[in-house]
Amino acid sequence: MPGAAPTRSDAWDLLCRYTLGDGLRKHALAVEAAMRSYAERAGEDADAWGVCGLIHDFDYERWPDASGHPVEGSRILAELAWPDGIITAVLGHADYSGVARETAMARTLYAVDELCGLLMAVAYVKPGRSLAEVDVRSVRKKMKDKAFARSVSREDIVRGAEELGLDLDEHIGFCLAALQRSSEALGL
Repeated sequence: MPGAAPTRSDAWDLLCRYTLGDGLRKHALAVEAAMRSYAERAGEDADAWGVCGLIHDFDYERWPDASGHPVEGSRILAELAWPDGIITAVLGHADYSGVARETAMARTLYAVDELCGLLMAVAYVKPGRSLAEVDVRSVRKKMKDKAFARSVSREDIVRGAEELGLDLDEHIGFCLAALQRSSEALGL
């Protein structure tokens, strides 16, 4: 891959090499879907944005705390000669990294990461375990329930929409629609 842009296949192989859990792989697929949709909406490179979404947490199983993730992953990406824009976006999706989100790709990755986790959690508690049963109102209701999906940062979701300059309901609806289009791959 040195010298060439990473492909989706490269990203999937890297994700699967480091991530064995189905849940984290599905989260990566959800973030990929949201990233691709936002890229298409903005007239950006949907393949590059999708790849960024797919690998953003590839190191999380091995280094699940702030001292490792996403720093270890970004080090690996640099060794593999991945584009700086993707590496910087991956670093920037964690506030504690101190890396500024200066590009649309970086801001979008931050904005969709936690939201995708919440959207999938809401789908899991629906009677049919389906994204088709989820709507913006039900997501907003679950956001208020601090015991529900407690590891999902509501503050990051709100800040992400603000960084994109979007109304929160619009952002939730847009991401939800992206995930609904990918529901078969997500198993929801």
